[in-house]
Amino acid sequence: MTVLARFAPSPTGLLHVGNARMALVNWLFARRNGGEMILRLDDTDQERSQPQFADAIERDLEWLGLGWPQRLRQSDRLALYQRAFATLRADGRIYACYETPEELEYKRRRQRARGLPPIYDRAALTLSDAERRALEAKGRKPHWRFLLLHDDVTWDDLVRGLVQFHGDHLSDPVLVRADGTFLYMLPSTVDDVELRISHVIRGEDHVANTAIQIQLFQALAAEPPVFAHLPLLADGSGKGLSKRLGSLTVASLRDAGIEPMALNAYLATLGTGDAPAAGMSLKALAEDFELPRYGRGTPKFDLDQLHRFNERIVQHMPYAAVAGRLGCMGLARADAGFWEAIRPNIRKLSDAREWHRVCFETIEPVLAEADFAIQAAALLPPEPWDERTWDCWTRRLKEETGRGGRALFRPLRLALTGAEHGPELKALLPLIGRQTAQRRLHGEAA
Repeated sequence: MTVLARFAPSPTGLLHVGNARMALVNWLFARRNGGEMILRLDDTDQERSQPQFADAIERDLEWLGLGWPQRLRQSDRLALYQRAFATLRADGRIYACYETPEELEYKRRRQRARGLPPIYDRAALTLSDAERRALEAKGRKPHWRFLLLHDDVTWDDLVRGLVQFHGDHLSDPVLVRADGTFLYMLPSTVDDVELRISHVIRGEDHVANTAIQIQLFQALAAEPPVFAHLPLLADGSGKGLSKRLGSLTVASLRDAGIEPMALNAYLATLGTGDAPAAGMSLKALAEDFELPRYGRGTPKFDLDQLHRFNERIVQHMPYAAVAGRLGCMGLARADAGFWEAIRPNIRKLSDAREWHRVCFETIEPVLAEADFAIQAAALLPPEPWDERTWDCWTRRLKEETGRGGRALFRPLRLALTGAEHGPELKALLPLIGRQTAQRRLHGEAA
């Protein structure tokens, strides 16, 4: 079997981490099995679908490194869905319904009150031609439902194992609204058939949809793909994540300094029991990917944990991996020596801006003890400086002043960097240079 997976977001909002996880899992599964993942934008909801969201989804996927060989928009494929609709109608598998949303909700409430599942009662099938004409004369426009067979539907789910639904426990789904627009069910099935999708990997909220779609595949004389349904992500409190939580969009995480491979590795291991490893690549993630590792429990997305892992990722990045990005940030003097000096103490790459300013630009020194700082300035050794300079200088200061520990090092750090904490001063001091260090120790902005 040629493996072809698909990621099919609706461009009605920014890409959320839950959807990004599904894109990643599909991509990794396809690559692990020598296949590809296509991108399909499910934009048949013309009122809510927006071009800017479609563009943003593509940018986010590209930032994550999840490429695709083919991109499609459902809005360009309406003729295919119309043909499938006509076939199903000719075969008696689609029927017109005239209930208003209010009437349907009233029926559902009555069924729940009687302890029955809120399944459509198929009242429209009993309408006579005269009754239908009378409804249409009143301005009622029909919506169209798929007539399910009351047979058992089973499939071997790659995550959940054997899944079984009783056909009479499912409600005939609406395929076409009264305004003639398609809902999700039919276009998705038609596309999976026409594109020869081999595997559909998605969230467990689609399990019931799968039972319905299997009957749609069969009604269209097509073989269903292999299905896998993963548990949905929850936040730290156990509540399900929503695309309305803007703080958990891919764009917001990127703006917060999260590295793409930090997010990839974190999302790929959520729900597996494995810990993400720094230094992983997409290629390595794909080579190690196995769907059976995902359990049935709800994985918790922990933003603090992601930030901690991102810190590890950044601190493992070699200079060659960041040189171009540092240049694009306008850090003209950020060479390999600078990166090696600051790397162990930064949480995200943008932190390099502050330490570039400390080393090469002007800061306001903090003089906690002015007399001691002036004394320290007088004992600065001559250049050239290297990593041994700090030890030589502070050893002499200790001998001259009797200071040690925090009493020695804190005033020097504050004067030289303006900060309480940061990279080791033995690495920063040669970058700062003697002239700048002397001026800062005298309390001058330098």
